[in-house]
Amino acid sequence: MHATVTGLHHITAIASDPKRNLDFYTKVLGLRFVKKSVNQDDPGTYHLYYGDYSASPGTILTFFPWIGIARGRPGTGQAYATAFSVPFGSLAFWRDRLTNLGVLHGNTESRFNDEILPFNDPDGLHLELVATSENDPRPPTPSADVPDQFAIRGFHSSTLALKEAKPTAELLTQGMGYLLLGQSGHRARYTVGPGGPGTYIDLLTEPALPRGINGAGTVHHIAFRISDDTAQVAALSSLEARGSEVSPVIDRAYFKSIYYREPGGVLFEIATDGPGFAIDEPVETLGTTLSLPPRLESRRRAIEAALPSLT
Repeated sequence: MHATVTGLHHITAIASDPKRNLDFYTKVLGLRFVKKSVNQDDPGTYHLYYGDYSASPGTILTFFPWIGIARGRPGTGQAYATAFSVPFGSLAFWRDRLTNLGVLHGNTESRFNDEILPFNDPDGLHLELVATSENDPRPPTPSADVPDQFAIRGFHSSTLALKEAKPTAELLTQGMGYLLLGQSGHRARYTVGPGGPGTYIDLLTEPALPRGINGAGTVHHIAFRISDDTAQVAALSSLEARGSEVSPVIDRAYFKSIYYREPGGVLFEIATDGPGFAIDEPVETLGTTLSLPPRLESRRRAIEAALPSLT
């Protein structure tokens, strides 16, 4: 028995300047700002969410922007790179766009029949645009600056950098229902559920990679999708039976979560698809007000006074 995850739910990273972070992901990448909230374990810090128009699971990149935090170093023991799916043939548009906006990027690479454009965000977070040869039926994120035919559809994959891949591969395949899809050099790709963009986890064992150091520009955790509360409780029991140390179910207002670390040190989360981000504000106005979980609502005035302006 294994956890019945169906792909990526969200990925959470660390930033330093919240306003710079907001500008980059909305104005440069054309993502929608779908939720302005706070770190529920540190309410004096924002939790900023970006995704598609409807804030769909599998599209949500979130940030804890701790002002003044030192820059980290992406490397082994971390989710090393976050990849977005874009339509086949769109990388020329994105190369020109990033160049014109002063965003440094690498050369186009080929990987598993896809074309990859690597670049970094202002804090040094490793990002990739994957012009996939596969069908990705997810709708484009509407943007005034990025035409639909080039726009991001959601996550493509997350790459975990590891010293040793075997223990993590066993957790993915035996504990979470993943299947090995292919191998190329030091990289192995795994998929789950329906497959396709938004489901892939790559395990990278490149010997030259340094040990990762947490800080701005690194991933805090990656979250996997699961359908509902019942499936999540079953996943918790299954993972514990395999020997994983798993947190109790935690209610995050927009989804429920459990947390555990894979053998290489990356923090994993399994998050329910529901109830979703529209439970406290309409889809049409997502991200326009500060959203707080019910347990923090009584502290709204103090929390708002402590947070920096995003305008």
